Formats: sequence, structure tokens, C-alpha cells
Amino acid sequence: MRPVPSVRPARLSALTAVAAVAALAAVTGCAQKGGGSDAKSDGAIRVVAKDDSCEVSKKQFPAGKVELAVENKGTKVTEVYVLFPDGRILTERENIGPGTKADLTAEIKAGSYEIACKPGMKGDGIRQQVTASGGKAAQRSPEKDAAVAAYRTYVTQQAEETLPKAQVFADAVKAGDLQAAKKAYAPSRIGWERTEPVAESFGDIDPMVDLREDGVEESGKPWTGWHRLEKALWQDKKIGDAEKKLADTLMKDLNTWVKKVGTAEITPSSMANGAKELLDEVATGKVTGEEERYSHTDLVDFKANVEGAEKAYTLLKPVASKNDPKLAAELDKQFAALDKLLDKHRPNTTSYDFVSYDKVGKDDRKALSDGVNALAEPLSKLAAAVTK
Repeated sequence: MRPVPSVRPARLSALTAVAAVAALAAVTGCAQKGGGSDAKSDGAIRVVAKDDSCEVSKKQFPAGKVELAVENKGTKVTEVYVLFPDGRILTERENIGPGTKADLTAEIKAGSYEIACKPGMKGDGIRQQVTASGGKAAQRSPEKDAAVAAYRTYVTQQAEETLPKAQVFADAVKAGDLQAAKKAYAPSRIGWERTEPVAESFGDIDPMVDLREDGVEESGKPWTGWHRLEKALWQDKKIGDAEKKLADTLMKDLNTWVKKVGTAEITPSSMANGAKELLDEVATGKVTGEEERYSHTDLVDFKANVEGAEKAYTLLKPVASKNDPKLAAELDKQFAALDKLLDKHRPNTTSYDFVSYDKVGKDDRKALSDGVNALAEPLSKLAAAVTK
């Protein structure tokens, strides 16, 4: 859930593009080909994304519960966003493969917005001005209000708990202690990975702290953040003055995140869509080994992403169980199955001491990918279930 500036971290590298596209096709296409958005009501806003255009069927629509029926008719993987006038993201759906469809449900207040398609997941996107007017405010039951309040508390706590762990990491870097910095690196990222969709909603904070190397050229800005330091520690195997300064910059940016996180726009649908985004992050970054390409601590991020998605679902479960009990039962089953798969790769299930991802074999990686795919399909239906 972040703006669509050109500084957005690249999701794919040439080395793993084929594998990642296959993974996201499974995640996003399982309920979309031959169905998906065609099943939406006539009231849905239809978005046709192409390589050079973003066609929106309605430029004006009633505020309230809004459904987007997205079809990618282009040749590139795309993303679709609903943006506030200041560039913040109201909602998004990532990784929509060529020839596939995706449904997106959001709660939208009266006002002006932009719908943006981002072919190739690069650049600012192709944007259309839209207006939500009149309509009915989204009806909030006590269960929905409780879920939103509890989730806001959760993301705030995760951000606040990240700071001391990140400080341990930064202090080790500044002390030039290579081994201590390596040990502190992955734990410092857990809170961020659990709540990344909310963190991403604040403009440039995400690329400043979490940009990968293949996104640097597109950003046009200096490479900063965790992954810049990851490369120094594991590939360059040295800590210089530049890295020590970057440790201070990381802490400054994380402190900005902590100050802002309590003001995030949170609704039941954004919680549900954010949970799905976390599974997309796993499919395109963790399963492929892209995210932590130097440290191979991908399974730590993987687990944190799943935990964040599961937390959002658990808080929404009273609503989902009432509106769609079969969906809730399936989500319970698939979260449990994926948690069990992950537990196979850590000697102590009470810690985050996972095996190095480069030691995980092809068959085990496929099993993890299949587990993500099995969860992603029902999770994509959660937003619709909690906004009935």
C-alpha cells in the first residue's frame, strides 16, 4: 500500500524473473482465469490494464463499498492502485499477470482519487482521475471497529518494537563488528515485514529502508537501507565509514516510520487486502530467494509476512466467519498448513532461527510455494467477505 513513485523497489531480477512470474501466476491466476472479475456485479468499476493504457469504466461512482474488476490485457505483469490526491495508497493489487483478472474491494469515502495501472511494475503508472461522491458511508459493526482498533495497536507495537532491534543492528555496524551485525540483521526486520503494507503507505519510507539493488537505477537516488547494508556484510564482507553513516540513516528513517504509523488509513478491507499483499510479497520475493539474496535469511521474512497476514485475518475472523463460514474454515486450514511447512525449516519453533535459504532444496522450495498458492486463493476473497 504505497504510492507509485519510480523509487518503488523492483520485484524481479533477470536471474529469477521466469521463476517469479510462474509463482505469481499461480498466486494471482488461480481464481482469475475464466472467472474472477467476470463474476462481479454490474456496479463494479472495470479496469482494463494494457502496456500503454489504463481504461476505467467509471470516472464517477458512489462512495462506500467499491469493487474494482481488473483485467490485464497487456504483455507485462501489472499492478493497480487507488491513490489519495497526495499520493498515499488507499488500496492496491499487485502482481496481476498478463491475461489474468483480479478483483479488488475497498471502502472509499467521498473525494477525488486516482486509479493507476503500473505495467511492468515500474515508473509512476498510467493514471486516471476518478471521483467518489455521495453514497453511503461504510457500515461498521462493533466487530469491525474492534478489528480495526486492534490492528492499529498491532502495527504500532510492531513499529515500536522494531526500533530497539534495529538499533542493536545499527550499533554493531557502527562498531565495525561484522559478526554481531550479521546476527542482528534479520531480527531487526521482523516487525517491518509483519506490517509492510501499512509501512508502504507512507511514500518514500519503504524504498529508503527496504530498496533492493535492482531498484536503485530506477529510483535515481542513493541506495540506502537494510539491503545496502546486507550486501556490505555478506558480499563485500567489510564495514567502512559509508556503511556506518548508512546505519544512522536507517535509524532516522525508521524513526520517521514509527512516528507516522499511527496515522495510517486502516479499514477492514485494507486489512484484508494487506494480508493478500503480504502473501504476494512471499511469492515474488521470499520463495524465489530475491529478497535476501546476500544473507539468505529469506525464511525469517517469509515467516514474518505470514504472521502479519495471519494477524490481520485473525482479527477479521469474527466478521468473516459470520459472512462466509466456509471461507474462514479454509483460511484456518491453509494458514495452519503453511505454518507447519515453515516449522520444518527451523530447529526451534519458538525462535526465528531458520535455516539459510540457500540450503533449502528444490523440492522443499516447491512445497513452500505450493503452500503459499493454496493460501493466496482463499485469502484473495477475504476483503469481499468482510465488507458484505
